[in-house]
Amino acid sequence: MTLALMIIALVLLLLLRVPVALALLVPSLVYVLLDPTASLGIAVQQTISGVNSFPILAVPMFILLGNLANASGITDRIFDAATALLGRIRGGLAYVNIASSFGFSWMSGAAIADAAAMGRVQVPAMVSRGYPRAFSVGLTGASSLIAPLIPPSIPAIIYAVTAGVSVGALFMTGIVPAVLLIIALCATSWWILRKRSDLREPGVPWSERGRAALGALPAAGAAVIILGGILSGIFTPTEASGVGVLYLLVLALVYRSLDWRRAYRTLLQTVETSGSVLVIVASAALFGWVLARERAPQLAAELIFTLTDHPIVFLILVNLLLFVVGAILEPTAAILILVPVLAPVAVIFGIDPLHFAAVVIFNLMVGLLTPPIGLVLFVLAGVTRTPIPTIIRGLLPFYGAMVVVLAIITFFPVLTTWLPAVLGFVE
Repeated sequence: MTLALMIIALVLLLLLRVPVALALLVPSLVYVLLDPTASLGIAVQQTISGVNSFPILAVPMFILLGNLANASGITDRIFDAATALLGRIRGGLAYVNIASSFGFSWMSGAAIADAAAMGRVQVPAMVSRGYPRAFSVGLTGASSLIAPLIPPSIPAIIYAVTAGVSVGALFMTGIVPAVLLIIALCATSWWILRKRSDLREPGVPWSERGRAALGALPAAGAAVIILGGILSGIFTPTEASGVGVLYLLVLALVYRSLDWRRAYRTLLQTVETSGSVLVIVASAALFGWVLARERAPQLAAELIFTLTDHPIVFLILVNLLLFVVGAILEPTAAILILVPVLAPVAVIFGIDPLHFAAVVIFNLMVGLLTPPIGLVLFVLAGVTRTPIPTIIRGLLPFYGAMVVVLAIITFFPVLTTWLPAVLGFVE
């Protein structure tokens, strides 16, 4: 009864548009105050423990990494290099869009950062060259989902801390789904633009292509440092985030593209974003403790076993649930609320924890593009000054591509588990 009341209170607060952190914190504190065996001291301890974690320190560092890449003009260099190399192909700027997002993803780790950085560059460039605005914005939104799938994926860090799995293993888990998403977006773009022979960029001399590629090469060093350091065992993911920030800071100073005013704005933006994320994490830690105390995972398992005892059916039910939750709840909050309940049930069904993590993260990232709450929709609307209905219209073909990729990683778990196993992240 107590558990049901807490969940009802959480849902009501979220429907009333109360900030997620408060919606998690208020029912938890009421529970603690009314339970004679609990105390405020325990509540404080559980709340602090949620953020008093070495892996969670990577979150603000990777947020700073993405903001530095954007503020220092590194995103423009990536876009220029991709345009020089791919623009001559029919519909080339569509592939430039995807390739630029892939390049920036190794530094951002978040779809919102990718959409904000790339939207301001790619959409005006595509529209000015004759690409439909809806298609341009829709593709930019869809390609922004590459960022939270590959290192340094911020949702992966949040999930790993919440579920108690290896951050490095989860980083590797997302690479194959990201590649599948890239292939799906390229195939969809080709189909839409296959008859638009006018959408070609002028030929670029090889010397200019070389200069553009060399200009973006130092930016690629961030990906080499982060991924190479983690794979080689030199850095933990948290340490890699700090080294990556230092590398980009030095690069920005060499480029002379980061003055004191821009640096201050970058730090302020990082503090605001990190603060909002970590407050939710702290509140969710107390809420998760209450759920565990009330045996929520065990009760959820018993309920699901009354519906099915087949792992595939369970994954389908989880995907349907996440489609709904992702449309109304920000991914970090959704992970912190649902994973403590669903992840133990997945283990009971015999589902690999990394496979389940990949399914959950990918599904919730699609929610960033799904109304009514999809945050990437609002970011793109603000950056590109495009009405949200136009963005959704442009996204419709790409929704199909994303659902196909989700189905593939759901029904073929080896695609998400073999790379971490090959690289030695799992025994």
